[in-house]
Amino acid sequence: MELRRVQYFVAVAEEAHFGRAAARLNMAQPPLSQQIKLLEAEVGVQLLHRTTRKVELTDAGRRFLERAREILAAVDSAVVEANEVASGTLGRIAIGFTGSATYDLLPSFVRAVRADLPGIELDIHGEMLTPRQVAALLDGTLDLAFLRPPVRSPQIEVRVLRREPLIAVLPTQHPLAASDKVRLSDLADDPFITYPSHNRSVVYDAVLDTCQHAGFVPTTIHEVAETSTLVSFVAAGLGVALVPASVQHLQITGAAYLPLAGTTSEVELALATRADEQSPLVARVRARAEGLIGGGRRLPPSH
Repeated sequence: MELRRVQYFVAVAEEAHFGRAAARLNMAQPPLSQQIKLLEAEVGVQLLHRTTRKVELTDAGRRFLERAREILAAVDSAVVEANEVASGTLGRIAIGFTGSATYDLLPSFVRAVRADLPGIELDIHGEMLTPRQVAALLDGTLDLAFLRPPVRSPQIEVRVLRREPLIAVLPTQHPLAASDKVRLSDLADDPFITYPSHNRSVVYDAVLDTCQHAGFVPTTIHEVAETSTLVSFVAAGLGVALVPASVQHLQITGAAYLPLAGTTSEVELALATRADEQSPLVARVRARAEGLIGGGRRLPPSH
């Protein structure tokens, strides 16, 4: 069935007159009448009663008109949606967040995308370590990832958004918890709560490097996978921790955040996509993230 015949039928039904319908369609009346006859032959029933003065719908014609309008509306919507998808303003995107960004960046980023790009559905995955995010990007589970460099894959493109210092998290009952700052060497005898050492957490490596530069290696380490659990363990008095400064947005009773004195250790937050990514949707959301946070300096793959 040709779509134009459906359009012709709707025009005739709404005008109740072949002459007016032909004028509306900018065509001659005889070809219009012929197309309606062909449509009725395709449908297999009479859709219109014709007289010398007017045109009336049959019962079948009235039902067909309802569906014909739905069909034409659906086609119009399909055209609009296809253009929105092509421009990156409609679709679904899966995004991963590293632990600290889950509590700092995620809320403001989601609000911004929903306000500026309401046609985009966000599939959010929080508390993901960098190796897991890289694997998810490569297998297509994620389209975009907020992670901690380095990324050791030439198939992933990484753009640094910002750098942030490491800070200390102490139980509020700790003797140094009321200080303005804390020297890392003063925590040398405390047990440390860290992210996992397996899968090589970027922050885990940064914490151990920072401790070594301060002259010690933690003798007792409790490893946890999630930032909220890490801070909760500290609040419970099980140890101390070093975390990116953005973690302090996670307020848990019993945990105190303090800047480090005498060290400038920092970690990077970056936005990662597949290197061969061609989706306008991913490009638009990535641009919105860079506009919200700043940065966007591209990193070469690490080896």
